[in-house]
Amino acid sequence: MPVRRILAVAATSFALAATVVTTVVSGAANPAPASAARLLAVTSLPVRAQPASSLVVRYVALGDSYSAGTGAGRYTAAGKSCERSASAFPQLWATRHHPASFASVACAGATTATVRTSQLSALSARTTLVSITIGGNDVGFSQVMETCVFQLPGTCVKAVTTAESSVRRVLPGRLDSLLRAIRTRAPLARIVVLGYPDLYDLSQSRDCIGIGTAKRAALNQGAGVLDRALSTAAARNGDGFADVRSEFARHEICDGGTSYLNALTFPLDGSYHPNAAGQKTAYLPALTAAQP
Repeated sequence: MPVRRILAVAATSFALAATVVTTVVSGAANPAPASAARLLAVTSLPVRAQPASSLVVRYVALGDSYSAGTGAGRYTAAGKSCERSASAFPQLWATRHHPASFASVACAGATTATVRTSQLSALSARTTLVSITIGGNDVGFSQVMETCVFQLPGTCVKAVTTAESSVRRVLPGRLDSLLRAIRTRAPLARIVVLGYPDLYDLSQSRDCIGIGTAKRAALNQGAGVLDRALSTAAARNGDGFADVRSEFARHEICDGGTSYLNALTFPLDGSYHPNAAGQKTAYLPALTAAQP
């Protein structure tokens, strides 16, 4: 191609490009034709955020025997002193969802104080999910159950009433302190507080062998008071709460072979705790549903 023709083509291309640029720039200051408006709209489309489900999850399970899996069997060698079970809902969630990292430091007998002193070191600034069951041992769950199993109904009701008083007076401050400490250690984490189930299906109590309806009703009432305190504390601190009572409904003690809870067992530690079915079919769905 002759040099003169090459220069002419280049000059024409340059002029055309300049015209397009001028049209687009001037269109930003003046009402644009429909075609130009469509062009500008396309070039300004926002970038779609990455869905939460695809984010990396680093999960730490804290809490007491209900998170450890006491009563569900299959205790792991590493967690045997805490009665930590391979059938516990945190382990089941991790197996199903494959987080980038997972650790359960939940331990039978844990209180708000012992979680702070012996479990929070498992958290870090990279933790994105924390679950916890806590509060029962702070108000004497084991002692109340022992009283209600072996003492008269009036003594049982009195023990439950005393525990309810502790829930209202003492527990809120302890929960606030613990949840703030968790947030400090894991500032980016979704924190899910899981509640406790009603132990008994009172509709079946009349034909159910054991401690009797008056005691069962008192214990269910106490569980309700505790769950309300946990739910309120979670809301107060901007955290999630998973109420498991609907998951356990019709699968409580007195519901025979369909129960998700142990009655009195030997050894005694597993008594009045979720069995393997309760961990898998009640607590696991509750945690899963609490995810954002």
